Amino acid sequence: MTTFGYTLMTEQSGPRELVRYATAAERAGFSFAVSSDHYSPWLSAQGHAPYAWTVLGAVAQATTDLELMTYVTCPTIRYHPAVVAQKAATLGVLSDGRFTLGLGAGENLNEHVAGQGWPSVDARQEMLVEAIRIIRELHAGELVTFHGDYFDVESARIWDLPEGGVPIGVATSGEKSIARFGPLADHLIAVEPDASLVEGWNALEGKPRIGAGARAIGQIPISWGPDRDEAVQRAHEQFRWFAGGWAVNADLPTTAGFAAATQFVRPEDVAESIPCGPDLDAVVEAVKPYWEAGFTDIALVQVGDELQERFLAEAAQPLLEKLRAAAPSA
Repeated sequence: MTTFGYTLMTEQSGPRELVRYATAAERAGFSFAVSSDHYSPWLSAQGHAPYAWTVLGAVAQATTDLELMTYVTCPTIRYHPAVVAQKAATLGVLSDGRFTLGLGAGENLNEHVAGQGWPSVDARQEMLVEAIRIIRELHAGELVTFHGDYFDVESARIWDLPEGGVPIGVATSGEKSIARFGPLADHLIAVEPDASLVEGWNALEGKPRIGAGARAIGQIPISWGPDRDEAVQRAHEQFRWFAGGWAVNADLPTTAGFAAATQFVRPEDVAESIPCGPDLDAVVEAVKPYWEAGFTDIALVQVGDELQERFLAEAAQPLLEKLRAAAPSA
């Protein structure tokens, strides 16, 4: 069964607003909420970057059934993996087991602030493997001492753990990352509806298949609004960075860099990749490739803070009805 989620976009909304949107998303019928974990917005026009873990702690107390997830946290530079393990366990307790830890290799935009430089792709992935192993060991509840190539942990223990532990999803982008991270993860995360990722995961030995114990979790931006032209302009102003692709997005260090890299992206270019305006059927068509590729969970990003409450009050419920009617039921 395909489930649909709401994105707490920390780059475009303040912390109080995000908590309010999460409760409204639960009332509207979303099954889960994912939160970005950024130190900076992609573009200055977005204007926000609150601390995701504080926001999620508040959301855990303000909601009752909404599943929560980081989408995604980098546990290698800005955060030490032992600290991520503690944060995730605490959030798992606060949410009564509703939290999934989504992990990825990160973006320069957020990680460079720690002043440790920006490693190569291979090094970042090796660091992520080591970090996941540390988090897994700590989530077993035992005393951990670990000395690796990138991280050291000395006599550490997580004292407050949710029953059943914390599920881990890992962002992947191709065959190599599936082979590297799949054996360490419970769930697959990807930002493109690529069926080969699901196929690659399902080919791993000894792992639950997607849809039968494991989830494939995707995300897609939309710019809903009553006026299509305004929706296109809003998407262009705040989300044109999306056109660069993740190979570019991972390496740019500042909002100025993203502004420069996207200066020639036109509104019509953005509208080709992001459904804009009031047509809910167009949103369904845009989301459809994800479930056709085998994704079990799809989170929607409503672009722009100014229409979040109206989207959740007016469009979310009828959109969810259309999505659930169109998506596979099993």
